[in-house]
Amino acid sequence: MGSFDIITLTDAARSRVGEILSANDGAKGIRVGLKNGGCAGMEYTVDLVNEPEASDDKVETSQGTIYIDPKAMLFLLGTQLDYEITKLRNGFVFNNPNETSACGCGESVELTPAEMSPEMLAARSA
Repeated sequence: MGSFDIITLTDAARSRVGEILSANDGAKGIRVGLKNGGCAGMEYTVDLVNEPEASDDKVETSQGTIYIDPKAMLFLLGTQLDYEITKLRNGFVFNNPNETSACGCGESVELTPAEMSPEMLAARSA
């Protein structure tokens, strides 16, 4: 079994990351994390990274690097990051199997941490 990424990206998300990084000179990637907030308890964060932190996990893509806040890792395990453009909004969309509920406005979520199996731990260290 090979290594696996904490999150995966759709083509649309990879493309948007590339656009963001090319428009911000010196940016090394984007950092995905979580913060407490909203009516459901947690909100996703996406920030520009100029200086990566050594503790961040990272996912390399053809369009740029996604850094993952280590405090959010177990909550994001298995997430697919997408980017959508609709009539009402455009932005990153988190398709997260660890969500147990979301608020009505879609701005915050309730999450439970994923449990890493021995196989997953072995693949992470490979």
